Amino acid sequence: MAVESIVEEYERAHPGSQRLHERAVKAFAANGASHFIRILDPFRPYITHAKGSRKWDVDGNEYIDYVMGHGAMILGHSHPVVVQAVQEQMTKGVHYGENHEPEVEWAELMQGMMPSLERVEFFPCGQEANMMAVRLARVFTGRRKILRFAENFHGWADELVLPTLGVVADAVKVIPGNDLDIVEKELATKEYAIVLVEGGGAHMGGQIPWDTDFVRAIPGLAHKYGTVLVIDEVVTGFRDAPGGWQSTIGITPDLTTLGKTIGGGLGAGAIGGRADIMDILKPKVPPQQWLIHTGTWNANPLTSAAGVAACKLYRDGEVQKRANQLGAYLRKKGNETLKERGINGRLYGRSIVHLYLGPIDYEPSDDTLPPTKDVGKLMGGGPTKTRLGLHLLHRGVATMVARLFIFSSAHTEEDVDQTVQALGDSCDAMIAEGTLSKA
Repeated sequence: MAVESIVEEYERAHPGSQRLHERAVKAFAANGASHFIRILDPFRPYITHAKGSRKWDVDGNEYIDYVMGHGAMILGHSHPVVVQAVQEQMTKGVHYGENHEPEVEWAELMQGMMPSLERVEFFPCGQEANMMAVRLARVFTGRRKILRFAENFHGWADELVLPTLGVVADAVKVIPGNDLDIVEKELATKEYAIVLVEGGGAHMGGQIPWDTDFVRAIPGLAHKYGTVLVIDEVVTGFRDAPGGWQSTIGITPDLTTLGKTIGGGLGAGAIGGRADIMDILKPKVPPQQWLIHTGTWNANPLTSAAGVAACKLYRDGEVQKRANQLGAYLRKKGNETLKERGINGRLYGRSIVHLYLGPIDYEPSDDTLPPTKDVGKLMGGGPTKTRLGLHLLHRGVATMVARLFIFSSAHTEEDVDQTVQALGDSCDAMIAEGTLSKA
């Protein structure tokens, strides 16, 4: 197979998507995409509808979906309970501009699953929750500086994003992960208002995993030196377990930020935590000052209805258990396929499965972990993964450019079997075209 033939074959199978892409490049600056991860040469498919673990494009092509709304759809697409809740709320009103019962029930459900949420506030997305965490910590401590870890992602706002063009973040210090000596050295200066930890590990819940002993030591150090600890569970909250990732490793942060799954597929974010910190948002009698929280779409009735319906389904842990089981099944079958072909690469993770392509430093006994601790290696292989992502798309498997396979409780073993077949066929094709090497 010629190197360009997969592109030509893909274009022939997606004429409707190609026409829409040609329109999109005249509307959207980022090569026709409204999110950088949706940029692909020649283009990603344009979707018309989705149900369960599947979605369909304008050309009638069907995909097993492992993008899953960037991790928001742990229930799968169009879950009937959430659909019914949204339909019923639509007839009652989308936005009252007033307080309402569903927002209270939504917060109470979250508090019931995650005991660290003594108080809760809602936002349109997880990034805004992280922005509020920074502001709360600064007011609470009277300090300005932010301590963050390399490769951790908390949004695209200046003080949250990885250093990039246009970013101004002179109060931010970025340090390597998994080194307690460095953490204590920085916190001991007593200059930091906040230390941010990405739940589950860097990049969508664990492409670069945390050492659990390291993370468990951070709360004690943060409290020792008067710094607010925030666990960013925008990805992992109610995905890893009803109590979030923090419950799986046994830590209690001062504040937790949430997003993605909490809205049942609708855009939502939340922050929760210690009452004494959160009560900075409570109105006070002058001349005392209080931090004002605004946001037109905070806990609007439509999103609240979806959030209530979804959170009720998360409470018993069966949704999370199912997604994790399916992730384990893909890791097992997929790694067998890679080994059979002599490919240096492994699948690892939890209900979000990561693909590593590169040297195998060792075979971990736990397949939730990668076969190397070298961060540079873990972050490598981008062009090869992108090419693999296109091959998988052409074979009916939609991923985040082969970096991530995001599971929902709606996926099935049959989905995984088809995915593994597509993975094997894609690898074979790439070996033949010279874009993927054997060990």
